[in-house]
Amino acid sequence: MKSINKFTITLPSRSYNEAFARSVVSSFVLQLDPTLDELSDIKTAVSEAVTNCIVHAYKDYIGKIYISAEIFSDNSVQVKIRDTGCGIPNVAEAMEPLYTTGGEDRAGLGFAVMQSFMDNLKVKSTIGKGTTVTMRKKISLRAGKNATL
Repeated sequence: MKSINKFTITLPSRSYNEAFARSVVSSFVLQLDPTLDELSDIKTAVSEAVTNCIVHAYKDYIGKIYISAEIFSDNSVQVKIRDTGCGIPNVAEAMEPLYTTGGEDRAGLGFAVMQSFMDNLKVKSTIGKGTTVTMRKKISLRAGKNATL
């Protein structure tokens, strides 16, 4: 499938950038004319991924969060959120609902939320080098909508 449009952005891992990242990605996705539910799903998944970078990848310092999004000819969007932080020792375990390394104030549902709201989720991580979360969602075609951009 053909790439139609894409962007990349780099942000410091500060908590206020979570809302900014969510807004940037959702604004980019608007060109596909998503439903409010589809847009909300993407915003929530991006929020969870960016929050993981802030809370877990860079626990004791401010690092960089790399975000890219790409729109494809099949009316889908792919979002990658990458950090160069501590990495995840056991990705399968980390993706289990309620698993957290963040203490009592964390619910351990970030990956479960991302999986439930996106069509596809891949997580790659290397200890000491960071984590890349790749999410994909197909946006529904509605009557009268131009899918060719």
